[in-house]
Amino acid sequence: MSDLQTTNLEKHSATLRDLYKEMAETQEAADLNAALPVLSEAESRYAASQWTMIWRRFRRNRAAIVGGIVVLIFYVVALFGDFIAPYALSTRFVQQAYLPPQPIYWIDEGQLRPYVLKVRTEYDKNLQRIYVPSGEKVYLQFFAKGDKYKFLGLIEWDVHLFQAPGMVVALLGTDRQGRDMFSRIVLGSQISLTIGLVGVLLSLILGTILGVASGYYGGWIDEIIQRLIEIVRAFPQIPLWMALSAAVPPWWTQVGTYFAITLILSLIGWTWLARQLRGTVLSLRESDYVMAAKLAGASGWRIITKHLIPATLGQIIVVTTLSLPAMILAETALSYLGLGLRPPTTSWGVLLQEVQNLESIALYPWVFSPALVIVILILAFSFLGDGLRDASDPYTV
Repeated sequence: MSDLQTTNLEKHSATLRDLYKEMAETQEAADLNAALPVLSEAESRYAASQWTMIWRRFRRNRAAIVGGIVVLIFYVVALFGDFIAPYALSTRFVQQAYLPPQPIYWIDEGQLRPYVLKVRTEYDKNLQRIYVPSGEKVYLQFFAKGDKYKFLGLIEWDVHLFQAPGMVVALLGTDRQGRDMFSRIVLGSQISLTIGLVGVLLSLILGTILGVASGYYGGWIDEIIQRLIEIVRAFPQIPLWMALSAAVPPWWTQVGTYFAITLILSLIGWTWLARQLRGTVLSLRESDYVMAAKLAGASGWRIITKHLIPATLGQIIVVTTLSLPAMILAETALSYLGLGLRPPTTSWGVLLQEVQNLESIALYPWVFSPALVIVILILAFSFLGDGLRDASDPYTV
């Protein structure tokens, strides 16, 4: 036999050996998988972790999923508000005061080419200004240059999501000073949503620490914390907000007033969470793992931070989600009454000051659009909170 034939035979033999080895390993793995017990749906439910169970129950609730998506969209819009809004807060179009909402037409001659119709100003028999579409098409320009701003508060930029050259694009109309309502709602969300978020964060820290400490230590610590909660909750909420907000000096800066209102809301909003966590911790402090930590010599602070707070994390998330809309509504109510944020600071509550008379709503209903935005957000938070509450319930299948 020649050397070439010997070499080919050795290569062929090596290939066959590798193939047989791979087939043997595959068969061995298949036999092993067949020998493993197959968990039923009920058994896999018991084998899953707490967070896996919460996610499985939550994703079956379609209303909660939709609510979560809507809430996420609101916060993304607030984060990139300066880019999404076509105009700055200070931009005024005096000749376009109370301009009605302008619809966007997406299809032009069978093609996707968004445009708006240009309007001209006329006067009726009562010398009231009216706006009539002229029929002239103005095509939208995306990623167009406009008013300068700081993107994410860091980089100076002048690119906006859309513009219409040579005319005002008011998707939700304009107010009495000719300011674009869509831009003001988008930019106002940065204040309204962050006040709710920061206020809930502060009340979350305060309520978690005091509630867990009250339930774990008991005794005189529990008595003091519970009496404090009862004193705070004894006052009517809205008059208490009004009294504390009236104490904010009118000459404070916008930033100072913002943090003052946030602090006021958080100092009142922590009691609900603290009361709920106290009841939960009362039942957990006698559990086996807490007693084991005590016998191991762990301090009370370590037991609270390493065992009790993680055990109540699901409940904390649910209460936080349900508290956010209450914080947003509180800021809106205070600003609407003139006791919270004040112009030139722009929030949804400040925008609603425009509709304090029925004439504005009757003649220019689009200035009421911030209220509709608030309703949509509150409903989304409610659906999300209800879904999280049901998902975190251990007795829910």
